[in-house]
Amino acid sequence: MSTTTGTATGASTGSVVSADGTAIVFDRRGSGPAVVLVHGAFTGRGHPTLTGVATALAPWFTVYDYDRRGRGGSGDTAPYTVEREIEDLAAVMAAAGGPAIVFGGSSGGALALEAAARLPAVAKLAVWEPPYHVGPGAPGLPDDFGARLDELVRRGRRGEAVELFMVAAAQVPAGTVADMRATPFWAGMEALAHTLVYEAAVMGPGNVLPGERIAAIDRPALVLTGADSPAWMADAGRAVARTLPGAAHRVLEGQTHNVAPEALVPELLEFFVAG
Repeated sequence: MSTTTGTATGASTGSVVSADGTAIVFDRRGSGPAVVLVHGAFTGRGHPTLTGVATALAPWFTVYDYDRRGRGGSGDTAPYTVEREIEDLAAVMAAAGGPAIVFGGSSGGALALEAAARLPAVAKLAVWEPPYHVGPGAPGLPDDFGARLDELVRRGRRGEAVELFMVAAAQVPAGTVADMRATPFWAGMEALAHTLVYEAAVMGPGNVLPGERIAAIDRPALVLTGADSPAWMADAGRAVARTLPGAAHRVLEGQTHNVAPEALVPELLEFFVAG
């Protein structure tokens, strides 16, 4: 069951109840075949990147931009499991009326891949730089990285959890993170610290590429990477594209991991409308 209300931004806001009773909130824009957007770390419904993608695709598609559990307006029923996040995505696709195209960015791309391996309702799949560690330049994360994040959050040390994630997983220099602590948006990042544990669960120990599951995905797929992103992310993109049967791989010139929506949209639109 889902509910929907109008907003002043051209989007309508709705909610759907996931299999475990968790309310998942989404913004819906446009009309046409359904596209569902899956966010990565620190982002959610209303973030400028995927809001820009949703707005640009709306003339051709009905785009669902949703808050993953634990973020924004969505609920957060314990205990967390990746399977429950996949059920959340399934619930959003059901609210969209059935099979849908799915686009995921960063760790949201990894979640989209995990979902596509399990849900036939994913009709097409596009991902932006899922951060698997496949090359020598990738960050070295311990197998208990998620447990370390969880321990910090449970002890109320949310800022330290954010700092650990940013430095160890996102390779942001420690000095830059220290400067970020003085910015107005740091409080919002701390508020999402518990979801970093979820990101670690989605990626799995060591961010290892789940080759067997990805190789079993038999839907049309597109992998996108940025020409100016770290080399290890390019390695990951190529590895995903090689593993996904028949996947296309596109490199976006001038783009880093913090990709601009106007760079994504032409590639996504071409792929989504292709037969």
